[in-house]
Amino acid sequence: MEMNIFLIGFRCSGKTSVGQKLALQMEKIFIDSDHKIVENSGKSIAEIVEDQGWEYFRKLEKMTIKQICREKSQVVATGGGVVLDAVNVAAMKKNGILIWLQADAETTRKRMVEDLNTKGQRPALTSKGLLSEIYLSINDRKKYYTNAANFIIDTNSRSINEICNLIYRKTVKSKI
Repeated sequence: MEMNIFLIGFRCSGKTSVGQKLALQMEKIFIDSDHKIVENSGKSIAEIVEDQGWEYFRKLEKMTIKQICREKSQVVATGGGVVLDAVNVAAMKKNGILIWLQADAETTRKRMVEDLNTKGQRPALTSKGLLSEIYLSINDRKKYYTNAANFIIDTNSRSINEICNLIYRKTVKSKI
């Protein structure tokens, strides 16, 4: 069970919460790629995007994914847009299995509003209202998530424990 497990999906799909619990359950190291970027840069993602733009953030993200992929036996919660870069996807696929934690727009909106810890760290992706932005962004990224994922788990009505147990069963069968 040396390979990495990469959790992909839109904001608030459960990647960090599931990743932390899953790492404990599987006795792997937990890494959150966005937290690693913040730690390395000394700035929040919102500050990075505001100061230097999304393109610069994506460069930092690519360097961070490359760095993470040098290690094994990790559960990695990735940023929502990590799949937009084919180099990131290829590096992750070479080093592990990608699991798309899927949530619909309304579930995502509800979780974003309730997540007080990261509210100020999530810069807007569009100039639309929150629900419209989520819906449009999820639809725009759907093909990227679909193409990257080894398998998909619907997180809309599942608890963190249920999701972890599903991932554990699927990855143990894959000998991850």
